[in-house]
Amino acid sequence: MVNFNYSKADYDALTETEKKFIYKAYENKTISDATHIRNAVLNATVNANRKKNKKFIELFEKKQEKVDVEFTENALEVINEVEERDGKSWVDLLYNKNGLKRPERSK
Repeated sequence: MVNFNYSKADYDALTETEKKFIYKAYENKTISDATHIRNAVLNATVNANRKKNKKFIELFEKKQEKVDVEFTENALEVINEVEERDGKSWVDLLYNKNGLKRPERSK
């Protein structure tokens, strides 16, 4: 029997259905943990044996969040209005404030 931090009285008070749910949750957790360990070991093995200069495989993929289309469109409208009114001096201001030189495009 597994210790789930229940006293003997608390455990005996559970119904058979509740006990089965607890055991099923424990089984799911065990399977999940084993799967994560397997994935980590497989990933480490593949990365250790990868060819020279081949890209390193990350263990977890980064999920990209969906863009708020309405916010982006409004922001672009504001930027276009400012550029029409004031020109692109705001770009130079950003570079100057950060102590950077604005890159020049080669023609």
